Amino acid sequence: MAAGAGEAFSRRREVAATSARSLLLTVLGEFLLPAGEPVWTQTLLDALGGVGVEEKSARQALARTAADEVVVSERSGRRVRWSLTASGRRLLSEGAARIYAHGTRSEPWDGQWLVLVVSVPEAQRALRHQLRTQLAWAGLGSPAPGVWVCPDASRVAEAHRALAGVGLDGSALVVVGGTHGGLSDAELVAQAWDLRELEGRYAGFVEQFAELAPEPDDVLAAQVRLVDAWRRFPFLDPQLPAELLPADWVGARAAEVFHSRHERWAPGAQAAFAALSG
Repeated sequence: MAAGAGEAFSRRREVAATSARSLLLTVLGEFLLPAGEPVWTQTLLDALGGVGVEEKSARQALARTAADEVVVSERSGRRVRWSLTASGRRLLSEGAARIYAHGTRSEPWDGQWLVLVVSVPEAQRALRHQLRTQLAWAGLGSPAPGVWVCPDASRVAEAHRALAGVGLDGSALVVVGGTHGGLSDAELVAQAWDLRELEGRYAGFVEQFAELAPEPDDVLAAQVRLVDAWRRFPFLDPQLPAELLPADWVGARAAEVFHSRHERWAPGAQAAFAALSG
């Protein structure tokens, strides 16, 4: 049975934090997804061991990922190899698209806001949590209870899917338009998102990776750590237009660091993973 939308979103939130499971999904998305070929258990254990994951934790992460139907095993003699399932490929492909596109937006903002007004009874906490998770993943912030906003009107279809997923699409108000008096755009941003913590996280990313120059033997581990650290930002950053961000926004520098390092290290990392598989 394929995982439902709620389960998929919960999984996305879980992998936003660094863990053995997050690192495993990073390895799967970075190496197994583009190759499309099965990989031996020992290859995954070695790749995870290179970033400090003990074998027991790696095996537990692999078992949990298999239980979630992201990967499936196949025995060949006394060895086991792993392939992505159809649902696992969809999940990782969607995540990869979001991760690798993050920080690349450059077109001018058109001044349009997507606004949702949706009410969920206080007693339905699980439903409220699920909706909050899905709307946050779609890039919306909440300036007031029951109100969600996003300065990217093209995400209206994604917002409708989130609402439909919890059975609230028919009762929510969805509006697209510009602001006219009252709160300024900057004030609306300040109420909907706390950018201070995000700014600190971006600064930490830059500090960790901007000057890192791994040796050939370490490039696979460096690439896994780089992608695993970056993959959490789409969960945290609504990708506001430059017009709505503080001057000298450190997120722009962080995106430059990620994309340049990822491109530079990719050939060596891919070759090192292929050598583990051989």
